[in-house]
Amino acid sequence: MSEPDTDTQPQAPDATPPDYLSGNKTAWQEKAADYIDAAEAAWDSDQPYWGVFGIPDTHTHLLPEDMSGMHCIELGCGTAYVSAWMRRRGATVVALDPTPNQLTTARRLQQQHGLDIEIIEGFAESVPLPNASFDFAISEYGAALWSDPYLWIPEAARLLKPGGQLVLLTNSALMMMCAPDYESEGPVGEQLLRPYFDMHRIQWPDCPGQTEFHLNHGDWISLFTANQLVVERLVELRVPPGAETRYPWADKDWGNQWPLEEAWVVRKAVA
Repeated sequence: MSEPDTDTQPQAPDATPPDYLSGNKTAWQEKAADYIDAAEAAWDSDQPYWGVFGIPDTHTHLLPEDMSGMHCIELGCGTAYVSAWMRRRGATVVALDPTPNQLTTARRLQQQHGLDIEIIEGFAESVPLPNASFDFAISEYGAALWSDPYLWIPEAARLLKPGGQLVLLTNSALMMMCAPDYESEGPVGEQLLRPYFDMHRIQWPDCPGQTEFHLNHGDWISLFTANQLVVERLVELRVPPGAETRYPWADKDWGNQWPLEEAWVVRKAVA
C-alpha cells in the first residue's frame, strides 16, 4: 500500500465536541472497569472475534488476513483490541477514542503485549489527521454506535484513500425495532416495538445521559452514497450454536433466527 501523504495538512471539520459526547464519555468513564477482563481476553487472542457473542472472524471475514503495509485506523477503539489484531496482521495502526479510562486499559495492554500502536484521545466526528491517510478504517460499536453517522461517516470517508475500505459493526435495525425500552423487561423479543423509518438518535430511558445512533438500511446506503462510499457487503451476524454472552438483552436463540448485529463493508470510490 502507498504511504500516506504527510505533506497534506489536517482538514478535519469543526472540532467542537457534539452535544451528546459529554454524556457518552461520562458513561464510558464509569463503565470502563467492567470491560477490563474482556479487553485482556481479546488482546490475548490471535484470532479476531466480533460482537456480543464473540463470533469468529472466520464466519464474517471483516479483517483482511494479511494487512502488511496497510495504514489503518480504529474509530472509537475503546480498549483497542481490534487495533491489536490489525497490528498483528502487519498493519500500521492508529486507535482513537474519547474515553481516558478506556485508553488507560488500552495503553497498559499495548505495553504488556509490546505492540506499537498510536493511541489518540479524540472523537470520530473530528479526527486531527490528514485527508486520505488510511487504507482501512473500522469501528466495532465505538463510533458505529455512539457517534452521529451524519458526522462520523463523512469524516471516515475523508480519512480514507481512494479505494480504501471502511467496516462498521453495530446493532441490527431489526434488533432495534424489537428491543424493549428497559433492560429489566428482558431480552429482545419477537414483537415490533418501534418504527423502522426515521431511526437516528436513540436514548434509552434506563440509560440517562447516553445517546446511541441507528439508521435503517436505506438511510445507511444513502449516507454511504453521498460520501462516495460503495457498499460491498452487508454481513448479518448469526449466532452459532453454543455461543454465550454476558449481555442480558441478547438472546442466543433469537440471534440464531434473526440478526442481532450487522456489519457494513464499504469502499471509497476511486475517481
